Amino acid sequence: MNRLVEGIIANSRVVLAGLILLLLAGWVTYKNLPKELWPDIQLPFIYVMMTLEGVSPDDAERLLARPMEQQVRTIEGLKEFRSQAYQGGASVVLEFQAGYDIDKALDDVREQVDLAKPELPEDTDEPFVQEVAFSRFPVLVVTLSGDVPERSLRTLADRLQDKIEGIPAVLEATMSGEREELVELVIDPLRVEAYGLALDEIGTIVARSNRLVAAGTMDTGQGRFAIKVPGLFESAADILEMPLKVSGDAVVQVKDIASLRRTFKDPDSVARIDGLPAIGIEVSKRAGENIIDTINQVRALVATESQSWPPQVKVTFSQDSSKEIRSMLGELENSLITAVLLVLIVIVASLGLRGGLIVGIAVAGSFLIGILMLAGFGISINIVVLFSLIMATGMLVDGAIILVRVADRCMLN
Repeated sequence: MNRLVEGIIANSRVVLAGLILLLLAGWVTYKNLPKELWPDIQLPFIYVMMTLEGVSPDDAERLLARPMEQQVRTIEGLKEFRSQAYQGGASVVLEFQAGYDIDKALDDVREQVDLAKPELPEDTDEPFVQEVAFSRFPVLVVTLSGDVPERSLRTLADRLQDKIEGIPAVLEATMSGEREELVELVIDPLRVEAYGLALDEIGTIVARSNRLVAAGTMDTGQGRFAIKVPGLFESAADILEMPLKVSGDAVVQVKDIASLRRTFKDPDSVARIDGLPAIGIEVSKRAGENIIDTINQVRALVATESQSWPPQVKVTFSQDSSKEIRSMLGELENSLITAVLLVLIVIVASLGLRGGLIVGIAVAGSFLIGILMLAGFGISINIVVLFSLIMATGMLVDGAIILVRVADRCMLN
């Protein structure tokens, strides 16, 4: 230790220049280092959700949960799994061994889910597979509300969602409180009877006509390409002009027995602000992105888009995680400044002005050099890091005082 202090004193100009360079680099890194509320921890959980509209909890357990359990139980690294059946679907939560590669586990789960699809009922929606991670939790909720038609509010929310997801730092923007749009066929029973049709027959024809049929492949001698028969409905005219019955030259179409109207599905939940209908957009950021900059970009985008909206539409922000980060950063800066000032007062009174300045610079420099180390290891500033830095303030002061006393003793000798 004595040789180190003697070497520093002998090369004071080089040491001061290096210290200034480290302080500047640490300050710039502190401003640019990604800031998050929680560290990006890989949790060993993967969530599989299956949806089948109208299915009861008992049937969901038998038709959805059990076939999926049989398929995923052989996945490597799986510790345990838990299933839950409820009205309209079922879910399976898989827990893997601690330290297991979650990316590999996610690929294995998706592969087994694909193998389990043929065992599920035909009307089951595409199974939803997602890992559980802190980075997927919403960092901001943008809510649109107002005394406007539901379709208009939904259109504005759709456009805003697309614009928000276009921000590079945003992982996804999920809407809540909206109702899925659909079309309804209002059938006239008298016309159905007059044309000699049956209601169940009409439903079967409509369901079979709204499908994409694969027709194999064609080999031209120079290459092979897939053939498909497009049968999906793309507009209201496709539905109304669909033939139901042919008798000679006469064709009975859907428009001859029914009318079409646009509507929404029955709501599963209702969102309101001040008694007015509302739609929320939950914004999640990408891992490693600066949470403060991301939220500022979202707020700026919403402010720009809302200028062309009707005055009845109000925008509300909630669950803003950047506020807590700003508060923690403010506490860190205040703790650092307080520590430096108290040290300066005490050290100046006991060791003189030079010793107090050296200790104050050492405390601030230690924080900034620590920030440089965080950046080197790819660690963002989060609540755990900030709490650790604040706790380290006392040890930094003690170490700086000891070094100053040792340096003074070497200089006297």
